[in-house]
Order: sequence, then C-alpha cells, then structure tokens
Amino acid sequence: MLYGFLSLAVVLVATVRASNNIDGPSVSQVTKPIGLAEGPHWDGRKNILYFVSILDGEVYAYHYHSDILTKITLNGQVTPVVPSRKNPNLLLVGVDRSIVAVEWDGKNKQGNQAVVTTVNKQIADSRFNDGKADKQGRLWWGTTGRDTVNPGQAFLYKITKHNINDPTVAISHVTNSNGLAWNKANDKFYYIDTPSLKVVEYDYSDENATISSGRTVFDINDHKTNITGVPDGMTIDDEDNLYVALYGGGAIIKINPKTGELLNIIAIPSRDVTSAMFGGPNLDILFVTTSKISLTPEELLQWPAAGSVFAVKNLNAKGLPAFTADIIDSIPSRDYGNH
Repeated sequence: MLYGFLSLAVVLVATVRASNNIDGPSVSQVTKPIGLAEGPHWDGRKNILYFVSILDGEVYAYHYHSDILTKITLNGQVTPVVPSRKNPNLLLVGVDRSIVAVEWDGKNKQGNQAVVTTVNKQIADSRFNDGKADKQGRLWWGTTGRDTVNPGQAFLYKITKHNINDPTVAISHVTNSNGLAWNKANDKFYYIDTPSLKVVEYDYSDENATISSGRTVFDINDHKTNITGVPDGMTIDDEDNLYVALYGGGAIIKINPKTGELLNIIAIPSRDVTSAMFGGPNLDILFVTTSKISLTPEELLQWPAAGSVFAVKNLNAKGLPAFTADIIDSIPSRDYGNH
C-alpha cells in the first residue's frame, strides 16, 4: 500500500518572544500555532527539527539556521517521525498503525513512500503515539487509541531490521504509550504510560535490546500541590535529568530520576504541552511542542500561542543526541506490512 503525496508548503516562521528572564530560562515561539504538535526530533546532520501535527497528517521540518518551516501531508494520523541513519532524506513516520518510509529532503516535494510494517491489526481504532530510535537504530514505538483510550489495549513495540514483519511487544497492557528516553550510560530506559501519572525506570541491555526490573522514579500524585496535568512526552539531558511535558499543566518539569526530586518547573505559554527535545547546534535549546485542539474559543484567547513550537534557552543544560533509525536504508520494493 502506497501513501500518495497530498501537499507541501513553505512558511516563513515568525519568532515571538514569550518571556525573557536574563537570570533564568527564556521561552520564545518559533512556529505559528498548528494543531496537535508532537513528536519533536532534532537531526543534527541537517540542523532540522522534525515534528508532526497528528490529526492533520502533517510532518514538519523547522530549519534552524534559515528560520523556515516546511511540511508534507500524509494520509492518516501521523506520529512519530525518525530519520534514517544511512539515508538522511528517508524518514520513518507513524501513519495510523503503520510505519511508513517517506523520501523527503525537508525542502522539496517528497518522493516515494511505502508501508514498512503495521501493528495492532486486531485493534483497528488505534495508532502510533510516541516513539524513538535507540543507539543501535532499533525503533521503540508505542500505541494509543485514535479518539478514545481503552485501558490496557496499547503496547510499546520494538522494531528491528530482523523483526519487521512481526514487531516484538516490549511492554503490554499499556493505555497511552508516551514519553521515553535512555540515560547517558545507555543502561537505563525511562517510560511513561500517561494515565499511570508515573515515570518508570527500567534496567536496559543495549546488546540484547531488553528492559527489566521496572520501578517508579517519579509520581505526579506526589506533587499535585506544585504541578497539574498529566505526563506526556519526555527527553533527557547529559546529566541524566528528565524533562517531562505536562499536558493540561502548561509546563515542562525537570526531574532527577535518581532521587525523584522535582528540580524545576518551566512555564510554557500553552496549556497543553505535548513533548520536548533538545536541539540546536550545541544541543542546548529545548524545543517544546504544544496542542490547541482541546481548547475552547475562550481558552484560546487565554492561550493564543497554543499549538506552537517553542524554544527554551538559558537552561544551563545540554541534551543527548537523538538516535536515528537503522531498520531500512531505502524505500522497500514491497509492502512489508501486507505480508
């Protein structure tokens, strides 16, 4: 099955300063409001931030140096997006329940595309949600419901070049698979199933691509006097501190998973914060995606920049490089997902 090309647009990005605190983090708006922005991925090879607008089927590329935003539109709900390791013009995109390989250089019209694999075939009303590649280029992508979330009917999958036809379930009985990250030593894996309100740490074996011994390192229930909302996407810095987006909480929280300490609350000018990713040439800018789809007209007046991507600077922190995918190198000659 091939996904047809629908549209491409180039948009100049207006940068608007949302806050400017010389002694602390500053937050600026780097894109216009779109919809349900999610899945940020920084590709240092091109100095591009990829992200998606899930419900609109749009994959965006924010060009850091030129301040230009480009997009393509696919046929379905899209997220996440991870570039290929060996071919920087090949993207792996979650489209509904399928992983779709898309040729796009981030500037011009996209080329060929094809389904690589499809998961959750027994649950038609589901889609991919958050996901990343690990150090070896394997994909760890989770699912959720398209509109409503049925408890325990989602999964976190592990997809490799050897199991494309039958991806491995890494975590089952999930409801809304969301943020994930690996520590700097690559021996810990952090994971969020949103309704649990918890960040869970697993022991991680890079050699075997396995996780074990899950334990809670942060529970939103223990901090409800300080924060609101539910945990969504997540990233990590080079000191192994986690940055968790609070959907409904208007903030990114910085936590120390070793101690469970809440280190910082970074206010974002959007109520529904969806994810975060360090980027920029020095990996010292925290790019934050947000959503506007659940806001009423009155709430949009309160949060006029909702749905935008923001850049947080002056954090005195640097991120870890995002890993690229190593499961295919080119558009498949056949539809893996249909075999």
